[in-house]
Amino acid sequence: MDSATDPSAFVSSLLTRCTFPAPHTDVTVALSGGPDSMALLCLAVAHGLHVTAVHVDHGIRPDSHRDVTLIAPVVRMLGVELQVHRVTVEPGPNLEARAREARYGVLPDGAMTGHTADDQAETVLINLLRGAGSAGLSAMSPGTRRPILALRRHETHRLCAELGIECVTDTTNDSNVHQRNRVRNELLPLLTDISRRDPVPILTRTSDVMRDDNELLEELARGIDPTDAVAVSTAPLPLARRAIRAWLSHPYPPDQATVERVLEVARGEHPGCDIGGNRQIRRSKQRLSIVNLG
Repeated sequence: MDSATDPSAFVSSLLTRCTFPAPHTDVTVALSGGPDSMALLCLAVAHGLHVTAVHVDHGIRPDSHRDVTLIAPVVRMLGVELQVHRVTVEPGPNLEARAREARYGVLPDGAMTGHTADDQAETVLINLLRGAGSAGLSAMSPGTRRPILALRRHETHRLCAELGIECVTDTTNDSNVHQRNRVRNELLPLLTDISRRDPVPILTRTSDVMRDDNELLEELARGIDPTDAVAVSTAPLPLARRAIRAWLSHPYPPDQATVERVLEVARGEHPGCDIGGNRQIRRSKQRLSIVNLG
């Protein structure tokens, strides 16, 4: 039997494209119950990992408490420990971001997520629409935290179907209130129609190239002392911007306008500038320093 009819052969073919750690490693899988995370769980077990599954119920859907009734039989069948956390995410703006923050707040560091190549392509487009540079267009980094990032969504759905696994249907994925859903349900199909080809491989290759470029530039920028006004003002502009951004990225990266103001101070065009958070950058004796105003 080939992988078209034999689930075990299909699992083996998918595992060759995954980035799991060595067998027998203890790992945590973030398990929403959807096809992607269910496929991740099955592949992790098939790879020989010691898996703990963590399900986070956000309570956003009225029936979300029922998700565990679909998840529990699967984890029992696989011999996996299941932990369930319930968090409260109030309605309002930025619901997706706040739900994601609440989820990661209870997941242990290094938990595996079921992001696929389709998620990667969506992230590239979303970051492009936000005006991101090479760091944003790098999207998600591959590795053991996202071990199925090279797989396609149709493959995770097929795997669950072939294994007879009933998955959670998240109706919020159909709502066009959320930007990612519109990118998934409207923009990507339109790009497919216009280009007459599947745009996902193109977008994921773009993210790989941008990530390599970004890592090189970040390494070069680390050689610049951002408090040395002369070093910053004479460095190549892309590297100077990165050095300033890294210096001021606590707790959050500054916007581009703030970076440009700091560069003007470094060049001696102004003695100082605001950088937000009741802080200023000031220049004295060719040195830049952060001053807290209160």
